[in-house]
Amino acid sequence: MANHKSALKRIRQNEARRLRNRYYHKTARTAVKVLRNEEDKKVASEQLPKVISLIDKLAKKNIIHKNKASNLKSKLTKHVNSLGY
Repeated sequence: MANHKSALKRIRQNEARRLRNRYYHKTARTAVKVLRNEEDKKVASEQLPKVISLIDKLAKKNIIHKNKASNLKSKLTKHVNSLGY
């Protein structure tokens, strides 16, 4: 266990950030899953910008890699465009 005051604070900060990052990541994964399961093109087209925004925020905060974010956005956009009316 850490002995220095600053190390104890760092442990507290890391734990809080870890939990926050897990929450954001799980929320985005759920949104992606909902979008992938959507059958209606109109509804999916409305959801897509919101999901892309969530993914961009994760990449900006280094919760996911920027290339993974790009791949996700590309695949989701292709999926939405391939949906029938």
